[in-house]
Amino acid sequence: MRQDREILGRLASYVAANVLGMIGVSCYILADTFFIAQACGADGLTALNLALPAYSLMNGFGLMIGMGGATRYAISQAAGDRSGHERVFSHAMVLCLLCSLPFLLAGLGAARPVALLLGAKGEVAALTGDYLGMILSFAPAYMLNNLMLAFLRNDGAPRLAMTAMLAGSIANIFLDYLLLFPLGLGIRGAALATGIAPCIGLAIQSLHLLRKRNGFRLVRSLPGLRQTGDILSLGLSSLVLELSSGAVLLTFNVLLLSLAGNVGVAAYGVVANIALVVIAVFTGLSQGMQPVLSDCYGRGETRQIRLVYRASLAAALLLAVAVWLLGSGFSRQAVAVFNAQQDPVLAGLAVTGIRIYFVSFLFSGVNIVTAAALSAMNRPGGGFLISILRGLVLMFPAAVGLAALFGVNGVWASVPAAEAATTLLLPLLCRRKKEVRPS
Repeated sequence: MRQDREILGRLASYVAANVLGMIGVSCYILADTFFIAQACGADGLTALNLALPAYSLMNGFGLMIGMGGATRYAISQAAGDRSGHERVFSHAMVLCLLCSLPFLLAGLGAARPVALLLGAKGEVAALTGDYLGMILSFAPAYMLNNLMLAFLRNDGAPRLAMTAMLAGSIANIFLDYLLLFPLGLGIRGAALATGIAPCIGLAIQSLHLLRKRNGFRLVRSLPGLRQTGDILSLGLSSLVLELSSGAVLLTFNVLLLSLAGNVGVAAYGVVANIALVVIAVFTGLSQGMQPVLSDCYGRGETRQIRLVYRASLAAALLLAVAVWLLGSGFSRQAVAVFNAQQDPVLAGLAVTGIRIYFVSFLFSGVNIVTAAALSAMNRPGGGFLISILRGLVLMFPAAVGLAALFGVNGVWASVPAAEAATTLLLPLLCRRKKEVRPS
């Protein structure tokens, strides 16, 4: 049918733009890893990996407010609620600024204690503190960047959102090299480069506010408890997704420190940062799907909802198979790029880690897309349950139990085990909530 083709075409354009943008973000994460490995060696990789849970927490709050606010904006707009969709942007903006303050203060005055809390010791603690102090100082920019990206996608400007993400990523890669090598600023320079990226993105995104077709703007309206709860509940699965990543990082860091020392954490740094690229693409897919799905939901188009969800699910599965095959075939080459000191122990741990860990993508894509679909349709409870099951409830006991049985290999295997268990539970979770079920 013509309407189906139009819906799928719109979905493809939104997903393509958002996935390309997320790939750009992933590339600067990989660039951070590569340049830090070259400049600071295994200690630098360890410090970066120990700092990532704090970054995930900060990023998660920005995503929660951005995705929650943008979802409400899209649903209200499709349903014809003009006053509702005009106020939500201002509410979300105020929430973003308020939530960024604790991270900003921690970056300015408590970076070293946070580093120690995350498990850093000795020289690694100093490196971790330097990285955190700089990165957390840019918290307002990170959160507002996530907010604007989500609203742009839901206001018919996915290409501008993609351009902003790519511009920030390219600038970050260039600044990484400049600040780490010619200027010799060390890990603090890498963090500064990463912090500048969302500022560049915000400058580009601000162009949308000057357009006549812009559907959102700042109005004089403070968020009440009801509006705040609505925004946060719709974006909760995005926060849980990021918190889960941080919790997994923290758990794995502790386990690998006890099993293999700093080299084990450094190996996980390589595996985790490569995996972040793939997860970012799944996230890009789900975020690109959200505006289309929320619009269909607001209009009450049940058949189109199923079409969009199934097409997104098929794309996630195809991507997962391709990544697993590439990871299995080129793991040694990928690890060698980040193993500047050619440490054979690090290489062995990371290669095995990629081959086991990447099995999880066959399930995580399905889980991420389904959680995002439920939240996009004003059903945050199901999205929250899926996100918390895969990231916390199932992951923690799997990691501890399998590590006790199989050592480092058990740590790697806990990720596919938790993701597979969550996928098996999806039909039950969705049926209970009378929500979209995976087909």
